[in-house]
Amino acid sequence: MNYTQLKQTIIDYTENTDSEFEAEIPTFVQLAEQRIYNSVLIPNLRRNVSANAYANNRYLETPTDFLSTYEMMIVDEDGAYWPMLQKEVSYMRQSYPDPTYTARPQYYAFFDDNTFYLAPTPDQAYTVELHYYYYPESIVTNGTSWLGDNFEMVLLYGALVEAAAFMKADGDIIANYGAQYDKYLFLLKNYADGRVRNDEYRNQPARTRGIN
Repeated sequence: MNYTQLKQTIIDYTENTDSEFEAEIPTFVQLAEQRIYNSVLIPNLRRNVSANAYANNRYLETPTDFLSTYEMMIVDEDGAYWPMLQKEVSYMRQSYPDPTYTARPQYYAFFDDNTFYLAPTPDQAYTVELHYYYYPESIVTNGTSWLGDNFEMVLLYGALVEAAAFMKADGDIIANYGAQYDKYLFLLKNYADGRVRNDEYRNQPARTRGIN
């Protein structure tokens, strides 16, 4: 289902052709997308990027489309991969209270929405490889999306929930849309947490030292 089809389906389900309502449909869809992506970590929506951690600098920027970490690794000068463990900033500051102590970073934390915090402080420049879940471009602006192509019903009912709230629809209508949304979200979670991850478990890629 592309965006044109999704928009028309929302209009058909709600039987609302009011211009003000139609103007709000992109917002309904984008709110639904945000809710879905924050509810389910979809393996198909992962990316790998490399960045540079610099000597004596504890901070590393997150990608602009960052949603959640899958794994983060330090690559040393020999090309070996070393996994980093996620901790809280308070734990890392307690464990490494002296910012002048330097070594190969072993931990990372979310310092703020745009920054990772590394510990201990890097003793030299390192390549950091980040495998992460990302926010894809909205179907509203791109015309198509992975959700629209593969799990269109969860996107549709997520948007209908938002539309019903906007229209101040009867409680039973909102409840029905919500129940349908929950049903299809459950199917998406099964896909993400079951079949795909089980396939990954059965077909583990080759790993370098230090990675489980």
